[in-house]
Amino acid sequence: MLARRQTAHRSSSGEIWRKLLLLCGLFFVQLRLAGEKRKHYEGRVEVYYGGEWGTVCDDDFSIYAAHVVCRELGYLEAVAWHPSSKYGRGEGKIWLDNVHCTGREESLAQCPTNGFGVSDCRHTEDVGVVCSQKRIPGFKFVSALTNQVEVEDVRIRAIYSQRKRVPVTEGFLEVKDGGKWRQICDEEWTQMNARVVCGMYGFPGEKGYNSRPYKLLTRRRKISYFGYSVNCTGNEADLSGCRMGRALEMKANPPCMKGMPVVVSCVPGRAFAPSHSAGYSKAYRPEQPLVRLRGGGNIGEGRVEVLKNGEWGTVCDDNWDLQSATVVCRELGYGSAKEALSGGRLGQGMGPVHMNEVQCSGFEKSLTECRFNHEALGCSHEEDAAVKCNVPAMGFQNRLRLSGGRNPYEGRVEVLVDRNGSTVWGTVCSESWGVMEAMVVCRQLGMGFASHAFQETWYWQGDASADDVVMSGVRCSGTEMSLPQCLHHGKHISCPKGGGRFAAGVSCTETAPDLVLNAQLVEQTTYLEDRPMYALQCAHEENCLSSTANARDSSSYRRLLRFSSQIHNNGQSDFRPKSGHHSWIWHECHRHYHSMEVFTHYDLMSLNGTKVAEGHKASFCLEDTECDEGIEKRYACANFGAQGITVGCSDTYRHDIDCQWIDITDVKPGDYIFQVVINPNYEVAESDYTNNVMKCKCRYDGSRIWTYNCHIGGSLSSDTIDTFPGLMTNQLSYR
Repeated sequence: MLARRQTAHRSSSGEIWRKLLLLCGLFFVQLRLAGEKRKHYEGRVEVYYGGEWGTVCDDDFSIYAAHVVCRELGYLEAVAWHPSSKYGRGEGKIWLDNVHCTGREESLAQCPTNGFGVSDCRHTEDVGVVCSQKRIPGFKFVSALTNQVEVEDVRIRAIYSQRKRVPVTEGFLEVKDGGKWRQICDEEWTQMNARVVCGMYGFPGEKGYNSRPYKLLTRRRKISYFGYSVNCTGNEADLSGCRMGRALEMKANPPCMKGMPVVVSCVPGRAFAPSHSAGYSKAYRPEQPLVRLRGGGNIGEGRVEVLKNGEWGTVCDDNWDLQSATVVCRELGYGSAKEALSGGRLGQGMGPVHMNEVQCSGFEKSLTECRFNHEALGCSHEEDAAVKCNVPAMGFQNRLRLSGGRNPYEGRVEVLVDRNGSTVWGTVCSESWGVMEAMVVCRQLGMGFASHAFQETWYWQGDASADDVVMSGVRCSGTEMSLPQCLHHGKHISCPKGGGRFAAGVSCTETAPDLVLNAQLVEQTTYLEDRPMYALQCAHEENCLSSTANARDSSSYRRLLRFSSQIHNNGQSDFRPKSGHHSWIWHECHRHYHSMEVFTHYDLMSLNGTKVAEGHKASFCLEDTECDEGIEKRYACANFGAQGITVGCSDTYRHDIDCQWIDITDVKPGDYIFQVVINPNYEVAESDYTNNVMKCKCRYDGSRIWTYNCHIGGSLSSDTIDTFPGLMTNQLSYR
């Protein structure tokens, strides 16, 4: 909260005013949001009354009371409220209990209650609220008790030479106060203040700048100064967490006698390097980091994972706060954290929990430098920590839109391109259009994940003026931040089918499934079986044997590498087949339907990556074989039932069913890599495809096979050992 220091005269006037109100029988109270906050616009509701701060009991509290609290603090409305001391237990008095608000009151003091200080509650019942991020236009919050002020908004206003740069990294700092934009005097401005502002705008750091053009502009213009200086420590996630400094002499001419308006210059992360164009020639590919984000639908958000001894693991949410989350965001090239999430909100991870009770000062270069407890006893993946980071305003959303859909999350994809000196809207050719391309569209629009990619959109009436195809040959890896970063034909459009009904379309969703294979079960269940051809007739019809089986008679044998696979849905929504019942394919021999013709690929490869044998598995039955405790099964294949895998459930394919193998009849003895890939054609959107690959080492001597070192991810060698000093030197000691 920006603290405002007034003159002694004005402070004493405020105190006299408060006493007059009390003598008149009116309640003069001040509110604040306190406690263990993970967003700057949430917290425990505290009331200043009778000279001290106290809390509010959650008995009879409602969303209407939360609206009153948030509006009194200058926010448009409340988003939610939380009982039972979610933001920690307060101290001192419990000032209000049994609060009944209609939502129309201007102050919490106007709501009927038991009376100030009349309560039978304990601090375990302290109530908290989450407010909207949007401020009330023109609102000016002034506390006569604590001399605190909150501004409506903050911006970096670029000068003419910088305005075409994307993103804007430098300019005058302006705050909106009382409905007017004002500059801050730089007389007491510090590097720590600039660090906080840059973090708010998605930049990990600040730098110096050429002051000459700004001094020239200042001399030519009349400046409207904000009345106070700002004092930040540098580890705040938002300017609202800083305190106000000295009051300016507003009657002086000029008020900022020895200085000029504050100018901020920020250093963008490598993925957001400034460009004069709205896009990039290619997507940024970061080097192997020690910290990564997984499971987030939008840029700069996800579950926090750290690398230790060659294995990725998660962070427990005990003590997880904005300071620790901000260290992660800055480390990855983003700004400060706008939210520190707990409780596996962005999906549950797999493998070990590497860090617990993380404590960061906010100035660490990496999360691995923070203090933490190495022991994660009692932590499960239900407590995985996550972040949402501030990212630079790249303008991506202004150059793409969905048109004609039934809701804002679906429609024909239309892009804004430059043509003959002007900008025009047009469609995207749907040839080769798939889920990976749709994922980039949804991410660019800030709409999360793709749920479907459409190659026909005749049922969506888009903008008639945007029917022409302006982008073709689009091929995305899925990591791009915007569609122009994907490979495409550029100005040389080639779309044989044309646009119109064959224009590309998408539907987006805020959540997605995430399938992960149980590598340990594969390793434990691998074995060889020699089986006669006459017992493999159905499998042969479904192409589950190698091509050499076509020339063999029914009395010959095939050598099969068999194993079981258990596939768990670790995401936030159910995994469902791309096709509906009506388009499933019936296989007479096995007498079942295939909801996905290729659900998994099984490959045996040489050590240099050459395939020596392969197999595949169709999803003839996607169902919930077993579920985590407390989760009910939803999908069963019996009687042509609905197919899918519920969040928190697993689908198990036993080793003894047809096609659950690789035909290695023609493979010579030696060392190989055994690989399993789930959803290999990306037919169904997932929040994370990097964990769809499992690799094992295996040795075959001609009659026996050994499988070992099975691991998820595929990109790391099982011999790789990466450690970071933080896990050795910054452990908290517990006795």
